[in-house]
Amino acid sequence: MIEEKLFIAGQWVAAAARLPVEDPSTGETIGTLAAGKAGDIDAAVGAAQDAFSGAWGAATAAERGRVLAKIGKAVETQADMLAELEARDVGKPLKQARADALALARYLEFYAGAADKLHGETIPYLAGYTVYTLREPHGVTGHIIPWNYPMQIIGRSVVGALAAGNAAVVKPAEEASLTALAFARIADEAGLPAGALNIVTGLGEEAGAALAGHPGVHHISFTGSTAVGALIQAAAGRNAVPVTLELGGKSPQIVFADADLDRALPFLVNAGIQNAGQTCSASSRLLLERPIYDQLLDRLAARYRALKVGAARDDLDVGPLISAAQKKRVESYIARGRGDGLAVVAEGAIASNAPSGGHFLPPTLFAGVAPDHVLAQDEIFGPVQVAIPFDSEEEAIRIANGTEYGLVAGIWTRDGSRALRLSRAVRAGQVFVNNYGAGGGVELPFGGTGRSGHGREKGFEALYAFTRLKTVAAFHG
Repeated sequence: MIEEKLFIAGQWVAAAARLPVEDPSTGETIGTLAAGKAGDIDAAVGAAQDAFSGAWGAATAAERGRVLAKIGKAVETQADMLAELEARDVGKPLKQARADALALARYLEFYAGAADKLHGETIPYLAGYTVYTLREPHGVTGHIIPWNYPMQIIGRSVVGALAAGNAAVVKPAEEASLTALAFARIADEAGLPAGALNIVTGLGEEAGAALAGHPGVHHISFTGSTAVGALIQAAAGRNAVPVTLELGGKSPQIVFADADLDRALPFLVNAGIQNAGQTCSASSRLLLERPIYDQLLDRLAARYRALKVGAARDDLDVGPLISAAQKKRVESYIARGRGDGLAVVAEGAIASNAPSGGHFLPPTLFAGVAPDHVLAQDEIFGPVQVAIPFDSEEEAIRIANGTEYGLVAGIWTRDGSRALRLSRAVRAGQVFVNNYGAGGGVELPFGGTGRSGHGREKGFEALYAFTRLKTVAAFHG
């Protein structure tokens, strides 16, 4: 049985209360986590402040980069271990979990190389003045990590903050904390100074709330639901602390009749069912131009029927949902669609050997869904996609922009002018033309508009967010 502690100031610390760790593939309890409280957050923030005032804060940018590079090599070496842990904790198929582990290694590689390339600029000004800007770390950054992609989000959030010179306090989701703790062990062994990284597991309403509102935290990064994001922003606002929020999505893929359908087909499906659809950037709406609507729907249905759902260890197309509660929530949306008379075009199949206690749900494809229907408006966060026909470019844009979200969009067309027009017209933080996801590139700034949040992670934009700009105007005559 797994028995995990808190990681504070380079030490493993016990907590009075415990939380269960469940394997979503079986429904079985496989261990417990320490349930951190406000006092533990306070200790972690204090440790981060000490590190920022001490060894980590005194390190040069090049020295920080070398430490992160060493951690990255260790993560790469231990990718199989991390993948198995993530698959067991989150329920995603092993191949997806391994891709996440390698993505974490790549984030470390990228930010290690970027650490000493983050700099200000000189500004031409009045005679007798030299004016320049400095990019300085905030100090202590707080990171509230979701359960769907723990390793990837540690990479794009926590590693970016460390590269910029901050010291971090991380509150992983109580449903999936194991790889965050494993990362702390790897970082510690690789030489990250004590207190530069602190992990406090626990409940969101306890440890998470304490971190969001702590007066010793100077920047908050949160990935999760829109509702919780609003609470975190309000808590941070009381301390005038900047916040990066990556929230929900209802992302469309728009397919025109001139598109390369052979290329598009796997992207259309995979972007909706990856990680059992539990992805903020999941493509849950498929907008299909009417001349190809019927034929493409047939091809999508065939691909859906071939999907296999099972335990993470079996490495099939789709794993379980994270919990019984999440499964029940997604099932309620499917029932709503059926009850409203929407056509279920196709479903995947649960493998015969799937454990009976696992939270499995067959991927479901609905067709003929009105753009204002709840299935086309709400973030379901499960393996459910809806197909919506459109007749013109203007209608496609109107439907694509017709939700409260604006995270990602995909456009499929061979018409270059149309691709450029729609890339400007759709409301999204990322737009992919004739692809979706671009391989998840760590260099590509990521974030949303509207209820999808604000601020950007990944790439150099993340480093800018994890620093504050200081202007120096020196008069010398």
